[in-house]
Amino acid sequence: MPHWFNIAGPCQPDIHYMLPAAARLPEVADLVAQRSYFVLHAPRQSGKTTAMLALAQELTAAGTYTAVLLTMEVGAAFQDDLGAAELAILNDWHDAATWQLPAALHPPPWPTAEPGTRIGSALRAWANASPRPLVVFLDEIDALQDAALISVLRQLRAGFPRRPQAFPWALALIGLRDVRDYKVASGGSPRLVTASPFNIKTRSLTLATFDQADVAALYGQHTAATGQIFTPEAIAHAFTLTQGHPWLVNALAKVTVEQLAPDRTQVITPALIDQAKESLIMRQDTHLDSLAERLREPRVRAIIEPMLAGQSLGNVPPDDLRFVQDLGLVRLDPTDGLVVANPIYHEVLPRVLASTTIASLPKITPTWLTSEGRIAAPRLLDAFLAFWQQHGEPLLSTSPYAEIAPHLVLMAFLHRVANGGGTIEREYAIGRGRMDLCLRYGADVFGIEVKVWRDQRPDPLPDGLTQLDGYLARLNLATGWLIIFDQRRGQPAIAERTRTEAAVTASGRIVTVIRA
Repeated sequence: MPHWFNIAGPCQPDIHYMLPAAARLPEVADLVAQRSYFVLHAPRQSGKTTAMLALAQELTAAGTYTAVLLTMEVGAAFQDDLGAAELAILNDWHDAATWQLPAALHPPPWPTAEPGTRIGSALRAWANASPRPLVVFLDEIDALQDAALISVLRQLRAGFPRRPQAFPWALALIGLRDVRDYKVASGGSPRLVTASPFNIKTRSLTLATFDQADVAALYGQHTAATGQIFTPEAIAHAFTLTQGHPWLVNALAKVTVEQLAPDRTQVITPALIDQAKESLIMRQDTHLDSLAERLREPRVRAIIEPMLAGQSLGNVPPDDLRFVQDLGLVRLDPTDGLVVANPIYHEVLPRVLASTTIASLPKITPTWLTSEGRIAAPRLLDAFLAFWQQHGEPLLSTSPYAEIAPHLVLMAFLHRVANGGGTIEREYAIGRGRMDLCLRYGADVFGIEVKVWRDQRPDPLPDGLTQLDGYLARLNLATGWLIIFDQRRGQPAIAERTRTEAAVTASGRIVTVIRA
């Protein structure tokens, strides 16, 4: 049967390319043997369900355990009715167990119990009836909130001392967050502390992303099945762009081999991987589109907004930093500190944040284009100045992040310029004090640096010229724009304060300074 790269739901070994589950979670076998209750957390669509379902099937097939993957997600629709949530969960558990397990290992009929005790009663009855030790992996645990979540955790804790005869031998909670953040998700007090309803955990594991060898192994399965070759450079480039995020690794390959290079004799090169990346970003598939919801969460905004603005983090609680890392949006780089998790997210985050502003833009006639389809720099400058003076003020209010509202309005304008024939590259990071933008349109390349003038700070012009000089040198350009957004209190209206002036960098590059 043909195999495919999977981007929707758990992998199925008979039709999907996939890596061995045990290799991704080598610690789990020992935790199960030790009768441990533990947590597995990792970003969405990183392979948690695929890996744990495969492990459950392997444990059951080995003949030692009754191992099953069950979901808590169906209870999320009944957050205000604990009893209804428990019944929905147990009905789904019954269906999942009868699908995953041989008949001799099916659970017994669930006992009648009062709301708030049904999960514990069902697990107790199943552990008593099972001819083998019962191992339960509870997926999507953090889909539950409020009373339903706390009740389930307390029922698990209450049954823990009775294992293995009268409660599951081993159990895992699987979700996006570590257990310390479950109550945050529920909208309760700031976070669960050590006296939480799940203080029985032995370990908190996370599912590692793919390394470059994993990407090569996964793509190698396609080569073995079809003969289509990924060059070593293409594999390395795919790893660089994704940093091993499993969904992104699969999505890049799926777009490449199914849409861009369906001819199996065509060799997959870095250029094709780049085309696939652009296609993913433009399509805003569900995985990438779901970032928008996360970016509006206050704890996420507290990290992402200063990153985009080039500011330092300030007094951010360590738990908030870990939370955003757990979501897979950022990572700690050994040399660069906190960075966006991968180059694709690096591009997607500002684009998602600018999407409302882009949608709010009025019609803009491309007066900057020559008859040959090139961009005339003076016309582009005039068009931006006219746009900013007329529309800048109202558009600033469309931005979800006030600190970088001017950046997002500028990017929205540049997206209109690039639409259909160009690309925008962005460079930003914590503590850089700026954002760098590169507009590429055919043979035309424009380097732009964005600075913000804030209260009680000196004019950023000198630093901006030095920084832009280095950026233009990397782009091999002799000219560029330095845009200084004046965000000091008490300034005149945008239409009155916007002006341009000429400047020269230390190495002689000509710069147009736009004070906006």
